Amino acid sequence: MNKKLRTTITILLIVFLAGIIFYPKYKPLLTKELKGPGNSPAPLRQQQQKLNAVGYVIVPQNMSQMINQNGTLRPDEEVDMSFETSGKIVNINFTEGTRVKKGDLLAKMNDRPLQAQLEKLNAQLKLAEGKEFRQKSLLDRDAISQESYDQIQTDVQSIKADINLVKARILETELRAPFDGIIGLRYLSEGSYATSATKIARLVKAKPIKIEFSISEKYASEIRIGYPITFQTKSSEKIYQAAVYAIDPKIDLSTRTISLRALYPNTNEELKPGTYAGITLELSKIENAVSIPTEALIPEMEGEKVFIYKNGKAQSVKVTTGLRTESKLQITSGLKFGDTLIVTGIMQLRQNLPVSLDSIILNN
Repeated sequence: MNKKLRTTITILLIVFLAGIIFYPKYKPLLTKELKGPGNSPAPLRQQQQKLNAVGYVIVPQNMSQMINQNGTLRPDEEVDMSFETSGKIVNINFTEGTRVKKGDLLAKMNDRPLQAQLEKLNAQLKLAEGKEFRQKSLLDRDAISQESYDQIQTDVQSIKADINLVKARILETELRAPFDGIIGLRYLSEGSYATSATKIARLVKAKPIKIEFSISEKYASEIRIGYPITFQTKSSEKIYQAAVYAIDPKIDLSTRTISLRALYPNTNEELKPGTYAGITLELSKIENAVSIPTEALIPEMEGEKVFIYKNGKAQSVKVTTGLRTESKLQITSGLKFGDTLIVTGIMQLRQNLPVSLDSIILNN
């Protein structure tokens, strides 16, 4: 081993021995300098910082469950107009898209053969009635038998029946409006041949208007005749109010829903049949309920809980829930009026965590 290497080893040994001798003496001073001025570090619990959160004071609330459904506006009355018989159309008396009154003559078929038959029967009736008058005079003088008089009387009644039949057939050649409404587009022109299956035009009555929709069978027991609803259409932001006037007595087996119809006056006929309607119903009304924001609820394997603010700390409370709406949740047990619920920082909360409330929501 050369002289240089021996010198290096000797120096290292001296330094090592010096460190062992002087370290205990200077250890407190080194520790103090590393930690900085002040007292020794506090325990971990004392170093916990308070969580800033928002409080929510629980007060009595009126709750109701709102359900939204899709529906369709339907006319009060609607019919596809057609003749009761077959024949050639000789006259059309309406203009498309105009208003008509009940009983207005809309179209007419050729009825000349029937009119001629009616004239013939009227002439036969006049002759038969004259013959009956003479036979009555003879019967009063016992110049003829009762049987002969009964026969001519039967002939008169038969002709009258034939006249009524022809008049009824003449009425079948007339197309009249069955109710007040607006006549739609016509599908035939004068001179066209029509049958009882031929559609001439559609007549619609849209004042009042019906709102048809369905709800789940679980709500069926809550709906009664006169139940109020609100609805909107895509063409307007206006909210309309209507009332249920008819409820289907049977649940639909395929959808497990029940169909309802509500009625809206539609006085100005601003709503058109066939329009989509977004319907809202208010169900399950509860007064003086304990309600909380839905985001404050914490689900767990053992149940559900929330955190309340008490004595500057977070306290967990197990709760039982009831009615649920889009933003609120009814609590049936676990909370009482006056409790301050913690509604922010939910993921950071734990039992006895110090909490500082930045603000408090007073739920009115």
